[in-house]
Amino acid sequence: MSNDANRDQPIRNLSTWTLDRLEAFTITQQGHELERIRVVAQSQAYRSDEPRHVRLRWAKLSLNANARLPGDTPWSLARKTRQNFALRTWIIDHLGPDTDSDWDPEVLAADTLEALALEPDQATTLSASRRDLPTEQISELRRHKNKTAHLDRLLGFLPPGPDKVRLTAWAEARKHLP
Repeated sequence: MSNDANRDQPIRNLSTWTLDRLEAFTITQQGHELERIRVVAQSQAYRSDEPRHVRLRWAKLSLNANARLPGDTPWSLARKTRQNFALRTWIIDHLGPDTDSDWDPEVLAADTLEALALEPDQATTLSASRRDLPTEQISELRRHKNKTAHLDRLLGFLPPGPDKVRLTAWAEARKHLP
């Protein structure tokens, strides 16, 4: 039974909506409704019974909703970055790289490096003495670990070069992060 506060709220099963309908709905949404849209769109992108171009549209919708999610705390921003990188890597890994910048491994590599405030050796050194670090520095190391969770899957798609070298160092460093 619903209470009076929820009676005027429509019950939406977004997973049954068409892509066109959800794209149009997303434009008008703000706040935490975008998280529901992100999750539904991402799960639709994972569906293997859809054609590739449709799955890419679902993935784009998920990225769009994710980018518009509220929150500007370090943890909120890191979570949005992590979601972005994870979905883009999944698409590259399962549907193949593409000329679209969201599905281009080299662009994702550059975006990853840009999102990291530390160098891998700095992170490893700090992590070695993490018991003596202030909570915020430990949190920063944890956010770096989250932002690099996709690297093992991404590295195989990168050509040799400085970005691959740096990201390989990050893949090793993340093993030591809290």
